[in-house]
Amino acid sequence: MTTDQSNATDVPAEATGQADPADRDATGTDAATTNGSGPTTNGSGHTKATDRSEGAGQPDQPRTTVGPDATDQPDADGATEGRDKTGTGTGSTATLVEPAVIDLGVVERNTSASGTGSRPPWWRRTWPLRRPAASSGEQLREPTGTDATDQPDAEPADRWAAFAPAPEPVPGRLSRVTRVLFHEWTLAGLASLVLAVVMTWPTLRYPAHTIPQDIWDPTLQAWQMSWSGHILLTNPALLWQSNAFYPESWSFAFSDTLLGYAPAGMIGNGPVAALVRYNIIFVLAHALATVGAYALVRQLGAGRIGAAVAGVAFAYPPWLLSQAGHLHVISNGGIPLALAMLARGHGWSLRHGFRPERKHAGWALGGWLVAAWQLSLGFGIGLPFAYLLAGIVLVASVTWFVRRTWFWPERRPLGVRLLLADFWGAVIFAGIGVLLAIPYFRVAELHPNARRTVGDLALYSPPPSGFVVAPQESLVWGRLHDAARAGLPWAPENTLLPGFVLYALALAGLLFSIWTIRQRLLLLAGVLVSAILTMGTEFFGGRFSYLPLFEHLPGWDGLRTPGRLMIWTTLLLGIIAAGSVSAFAERARDISAAERIPPRPGPLLRLATLLPLVLVLAEGLNSTPTPIVPAQPAALRTVDGPILVLPSDQGTDQHVMLWSTSRFQDVVNGGSGFTPESLAQARKRAEAFPDQESVDYLRGLGVKTVVLLKNRVAGTPWAGAADMPAEQFNIRREDSGDTIVFHLDGN
Repeated sequence: MTTDQSNATDVPAEATGQADPADRDATGTDAATTNGSGPTTNGSGHTKATDRSEGAGQPDQPRTTVGPDATDQPDADGATEGRDKTGTGTGSTATLVEPAVIDLGVVERNTSASGTGSRPPWWRRTWPLRRPAASSGEQLREPTGTDATDQPDAEPADRWAAFAPAPEPVPGRLSRVTRVLFHEWTLAGLASLVLAVVMTWPTLRYPAHTIPQDIWDPTLQAWQMSWSGHILLTNPALLWQSNAFYPESWSFAFSDTLLGYAPAGMIGNGPVAALVRYNIIFVLAHALATVGAYALVRQLGAGRIGAAVAGVAFAYPPWLLSQAGHLHVISNGGIPLALAMLARGHGWSLRHGFRPERKHAGWALGGWLVAAWQLSLGFGIGLPFAYLLAGIVLVASVTWFVRRTWFWPERRPLGVRLLLADFWGAVIFAGIGVLLAIPYFRVAELHPNARRTVGDLALYSPPPSGFVVAPQESLVWGRLHDAARAGLPWAPENTLLPGFVLYALALAGLLFSIWTIRQRLLLLAGVLVSAILTMGTEFFGGRFSYLPLFEHLPGWDGLRTPGRLMIWTTLLLGIIAAGSVSAFAERARDISAAERIPPRPGPLLRLATLLPLVLVLAEGLNSTPTPIVPAQPAALRTVDGPILVLPSDQGTDQHVMLWSTSRFQDVVNGGSGFTPESLAQARKRAEAFPDQESVDYLRGLGVKTVVLLKNRVAGTPWAGAADMPAEQFNIRREDSGDTIVFHLDGN
């Protein structure tokens, strides 16, 4: 009997394998069929040869192939390893003994499920990986489950998969949380927050009763945040028509508004909530300044230690301690943060230049939004920042166009998305700037006395000696510089010491730095220019420096304190200092590289790299007072407005504004950078209150209630007002503890 020729396969002679000696049994016969080409064992145990030629005769019993042809699924070395074979005679099964190696790769299977098939030619084989067998006597068993040969449509696995690197492990939920918690920016944010609490202590010791620096301007700014949050929730159209300075219009624009903090102003109500809010924002402003400067210097290319030095030098310089009562000056962290985000979005750093592959439109748009938020905090700091951004955009646009056209060997477009982000970001920034500027221009038109003069500049312009004099709030240098401060025209605005340690690190950065020499010279030029502008009229009368800006740039004439431009000098000094500290840290790692793998500085070198950070922080320690804010009189929680509170002066009126945050009644009182004519006249006409003339005048203004503060009238024109009869003027008088309330409407 012959075998059906449909199961016969032509195999080249060189592709025909022989049975391995290890596959023979003790009697010397083959234990299994090898690749369908060697001797086969029938059910009776006799050995018979299989003719491989097409159409050749076959043994007596025909064989049937079960399932698809076995060549659809390759096997190791073309052998039927690990599969039981059933003969066609008696049905007995021969068990294979494990060969010397076990195949790990995926190769073409050369036999059918019934034990027949053919071996592919050598050019179609896939050579597997091999490993020594665990035991030469171990038996190979048929794997459980569906055999791969039962799925003829399945594509074979990639033959090179065994040589690929191990796949990256998929992080679990705990790993992802840990990665976020220990990320550089998470640690930087938490460290900045903790540092802010420590460096501003005791601001948060009694936040409901005390306020940093003094009880004058800070109480005004606490009212500003409360008013913006309150009116945006109730009637946003009246934002600029505040309840103070009644009956003036645009009164919210009499000072920098801190409008960017309006969301915080929506939380809580009353003077206590206003104080807690102010103290928390005061601490957070320092934290943001640290993070913002750190992010900028890191983006420019400095190391972590260098960026940390720049961050704390920017947030805690000695000169800024004298500005603790001006939250709009303390709130400068949006400046470096916006610059960092814009630089990151455009793929630019000082150390590596422009890298187009790193540009990101989202970061650029975010930078413009942060810049717009910074501008909303006040023009005193925001206006120079706006002009700087305009200059950067102009210079960068011209430089990019020139290099793209004549110098770069290939075109480097920024991309449509980035250009759109810049366009819309600049539109938003400019739009917010214009909307915020309109009320201030209206105030300048209605109140000519609000304009600053060159005489105002002379008082607030610091001399060159101011750059080495610390304010009295400095814990380290305050008392030592008492005599030097006495010789300054206006010490609170003329003490501009950024720190002697920062000076030393910046000087070292000019000699030893990660920045190139050209970059160092440019940074030094920026320091000199900003320092000259900071001096105002003290640098050759300001004719070639500050006065041209004051006279010709829109809005610049509203800036009477040039010394606050020291923000830019401090930031540039911090960048130069970061270059030297980063270079020192890199050198420390290089010294340890030969001793450790991976290279890590030794304990002493690690401590040495932290020394500049510790010294900069030490110079920023403060002795800023935190006085108790006068409590709100009970009458101001119940009386109706409009109200005039006597005595009325700059300091008392700022307290009255804070006390009005319970109900936001209209009050004639108000404190700001200037005194409007209506308020000055009201104070003068009310000096003889209560008399017929003053009562008639106040009624003509629409005032319904006059509140006299008993504990503040000593030494003022109203010292005897408490003893004056008022019934003859149709006034109802009401004693209320420490106040006397006069109801002008008689009710």
